[in-house]
Amino acid sequence: MKKNSILILDFGSQYSQMITRRIREIGVYAILCPYDISIQNLLSKKPKGILLSGSPFSVYEENSPLISKEIFQLNIPILGICYGMQLISFLFGGKIEKSKYKEYGKSYFFIDHSKNDLFFGIPEKSVVWMSHFDEIKDLPKEFKKIGHTDSCSIAALIHKTKDIYAVQFHPEVDNTKFGISILKNFIIRICKCNRNWKLNQFVQNTVNKIRKRVDNKKVILGFSGGVDSFVSAYIIHKAIGNALNCIFVDTGFLIKKEREKIFFLCKKMNFSIKIIDAKKRFLSILTGIVDPEKKRKIIGNEFADIFQKESKKIQNAEFLAQGTIYSDVIESSISKKLKKNFFIKSHHNVGGLPQLRKLKLLEPLKELFKDEVRKIGKKLGIPKEILHKHPFPGPGFSIRILGEVDRKKISILKKSESILSQELEKSNFYNIVNQAFIILLPVKSVGVKGDKRTYEYTAVLRVIKTEDFMTATFARLPYDFLEKISNRIINEVDGINRLVYDITSKPPATIEWE
Repeated sequence: MKKNSILILDFGSQYSQMITRRIREIGVYAILCPYDISIQNLLSKKPKGILLSGSPFSVYEENSPLISKEIFQLNIPILGICYGMQLISFLFGGKIEKSKYKEYGKSYFFIDHSKNDLFFGIPEKSVVWMSHFDEIKDLPKEFKKIGHTDSCSIAALIHKTKDIYAVQFHPEVDNTKFGISILKNFIIRICKCNRNWKLNQFVQNTVNKIRKRVDNKKVILGFSGGVDSFVSAYIIHKAIGNALNCIFVDTGFLIKKEREKIFFLCKKMNFSIKIIDAKKRFLSILTGIVDPEKKRKIIGNEFADIFQKESKKIQNAEFLAQGTIYSDVIESSISKKLKKNFFIKSHHNVGGLPQLRKLKLLEPLKELFKDEVRKIGKKLGIPKEILHKHPFPGPGFSIRILGEVDRKKISILKKSESILSQELEKSNFYNIVNQAFIILLPVKSVGVKGDKRTYEYTAVLRVIKTEDFMTATFARLPYDFLEKISNRIINEVDGINRLVYDITSKPPATIEWE
């Protein structure tokens, strides 16, 4: 465990991962943990500072996420953000109530007492991003107010004798003008952290660890073709060379010529890959299946079965490598109390099969966020077409086709996606947006092509912008560009006569439709 680290306790905020990333960008290693981590476990990580995140809960609600007051006796500096501020006040005996004036968005923040390390160098008036429906009515006697907004009388506070600070706004978001400066003040001035989180050191350290751990054994990697699997493969190959065995399963639900691109790029990067053609097999098992969750499970089970059979053919294999990144680790470690059984969709993972459970897990990227993986990939010289490649779901086109999947629908979607990709590249939008794709609906409508009546499918264009894929907004693309894509798809793809644009953010929607 890194000795120079900041611990973030997650109370379910949509911004928790962003806080972690911001601290790492400052140059300090940050760890996101469930709020109900034990004191013993917390101390074992030896943090130099603790942040308490925001939350969708209210502190006065039944079953709201709370922490032990013991944390405030550890003599570790603490910063509460939004819910974290209300929680600190609540645990010290303050009164929290539903606010008369809810604040969502930009507000002017005024510093009442500038002589404190948290607001060192920050103007007395600045723009901050507020997002709350509760506020502190009565301040605990151990604290004093150090800031307010026009509609929130207590927007920042400080303990009179301990290094405990709290703000009602979100310093981690871009809309808080001096937010990063406030985080730096807490991390560098108050917690006395050194900026020693460097990705260059990470790569060499990881290579050395893999080389030592694997020794003369073989590693199997389930290759997806995404940036995570490419970077994982590259680092492992750098450590152990041809002892790495990459397996790629072609389900038939891939982007046009994806299989050929993957084979070419792997060859270019000097590591071998075995490609399994299972297109017919996957298409046949989805016959008559409409429910998206059933599709995911069927595809996941079939994929794992194929992968397991191929893995048995590799002699002296002791390790299973996966492109797990820190976001995946966080998702699996969220407190059970916060999950509240909210089920969205399942993900297939080959690691759960009996044959593969015998293998030791190798996850070289599990400490990194997606943007850090891309930075490492760039340093390693991995081609741009991999680094900036948009995410693609494991089940592929099967979940972008709503309803039953067949050859004709796959062909329609492949042609449409190819046109979209061409136009995004041509207009230099591909690297500006974070994900763009087409959804084929099980809905037909009347249209006219060449003076003839048509009765064809409706498709949806989904283009989003996001920092971490936990939240997202639709991309505000020019109408002329949208019109061009619509005209090309409808004119060149038989089977679609209507294209609509999805302008829903996440939340409330998910990025994919299924």
